[in-house]
Amino acid sequence: MMRTANPVLTDSTFQGMRAAAGEETMTIQGTVNKSIALLLLLLLSAAWTWRLFSATHDPASISVWLLVGAIGGFIVAIITVFKKAWSPVLAPAYALLEGLVLGGISSFFEVQYPGIVIQAVGLTFGTLFGLLMAYKSGLIRATENFKLGVVAATGGIALFYLVSMVLGFFGIRIPYIHESGLIGIGFSLFVVVVAALNLVLDFDFIEQGAASGAPSYMEWYGAFGLMVTLIWLYLEILRLLSKMRSRRD
Repeated sequence: MMRTANPVLTDSTFQGMRAAAGEETMTIQGTVNKSIALLLLLLLSAAWTWRLFSATHDPASISVWLLVGAIGGFIVAIITVFKKAWSPVLAPAYALLEGLVLGGISSFFEVQYPGIVIQAVGLTFGTLFGLLMAYKSGLIRATENFKLGVVAATGGIALFYLVSMVLGFFGIRIPYIHESGLIGIGFSLFVVVVAALNLVLDFDFIEQGAASGAPSYMEWYGAFGLMVTLIWLYLEILRLLSKMRSRRD
């Protein structure tokens, strides 16, 4: 049974997904190629909002684009989940919209902590390739117990963030966790590890999807799912580094 904490890649994602006779099927290499294409699109739009903010150093200059990217990305993601056949168009749109958000957020962090973005990007890609190699070599295996552990940890983190957000509406802030003390850094480190381990589940899920003979358009959907995890991982690494830099300064 396939199990993943990624809300985009669920147990039912590939159910009933079989290519028709003579139709091209999903492949791992095809999914890798689509993932690279989405990353390039994301970097392209991220560079645009980054340059816009760098030229003005005024958050108001990109606030509209951040809003468009955040709301638009969420809407496109929801549509993609329910209309997987549209993913060849929707997945690139999602990457461009999320790039607007990441470019703006990254530029904010960069102004406050110079050099932090290149560190976060390097750690994100280093984690991606490191875990991919470990997965392909068999050093890390997506066993059922492994999957259960990652899914449970991810669910716990999601619940904690939800509670934290709701409490924030009432002016209540959970102490220590969001601060730069040892507890806050330890929590962020834990979240980064869990986010990284979700990549292993995504690799396994995509591999099984390809083995099931899913239609070729699912390569775009698989790449989209992987992109969701990578964006989460990058943001958590950025948050961890900012806490560490804040504590050091």
